[in-house]
Amino acid sequence: MIKPRAQGFPLRPFPPEPFPGPGPFPGPGPFPGPGPRPVPRRPGQPGPGPGQPEPARPAQNPAMAPARVWFDPRAWPESLYERLLDRRIVMVHGNLDGDAATRLCAQLLTLDAEGTAPIRLEMQNLSAELPAALSVMGILDVVRGPVTASAGGRIEGPALGILAACRHRQAYPNAMFVLSEPQVSFDGTVTAVASREEQARAMLDELFGRIAEVTGREAGQVRADARRDRLFSVPEAIEYGLVEERATARGLPGLPGLARPARQGDGGGGDGGTGPGDEQPGGDGHRNGEHD
Repeated sequence: MIKPRAQGFPLRPFPPEPFPGPGPFPGPGPFPGPGPRPVPRRPGQPGPGPGQPEPARPAQNPAMAPARVWFDPRAWPESLYERLLDRRIVMVHGNLDGDAATRLCAQLLTLDAEGTAPIRLEMQNLSAELPAALSVMGILDVVRGPVTASAGGRIEGPALGILAACRHRQAYPNAMFVLSEPQVSFDGTVTAVASREEQARAMLDELFGRIAEVTGREAGQVRADARRDRLFSVPEAIEYGLVEERATARGLPGLPGLARPARQGDGGGGDGGTGPGDEQPGGDGHRNGEHD
């Protein structure tokens, strides 16, 4: 409500009425300072006697309380990805366009400049545009350290070329692979459309040729499977040659049977994680940072 103008004073609102709840009143008011807020009572309702505390407020239902997973929701993605990069793990998900491919290539080149220790490329629910996938495939061809791709979710289209460009390939149990032709569209004059169509055909030949090379199959068979959008489960992808093995848990103390034997040539770090003897950022390759 607004008080009417009287004797030249400007209009101003009434002060807020007190309401129950712990904590101090913010700002000036009839009850400034810390302490519990007074509870309004109906006329004739007796107050608490001497030595009797105010009735406690009912506890909030845990089912109605909001969940808090990250204490600082503004900075957790950057800090989390930095921690992953410190462990030489690169995460890629969603649709890989030109900008995302540039960032991914920058991360891979940064890790390559830091050393030749294994790199793990986490591919989760990944699709890709054809030029972007070819850009990442070119960087993977020149990275010195062995790159292990760990695929999870749905990997489809040109993203399979990124998978094929990695030295080692493994799949999580829930992974699905869709070998399909990428969708492209052209706009412009007849000459421009014909030129872009020829470029797209050359990029498709590179994509299917890389998949055929990894799987040991003919490029024509791979192209025919892509035309009918062939779907692979993890066992089918292993049989086809898209991945080498199913990802398993690393050996843990007291849990026999979880340890995966190291393959020859991967230095015990075939899953991309750092292990004994692997090169550590700022270290000398000893276990737990020990020095001679």
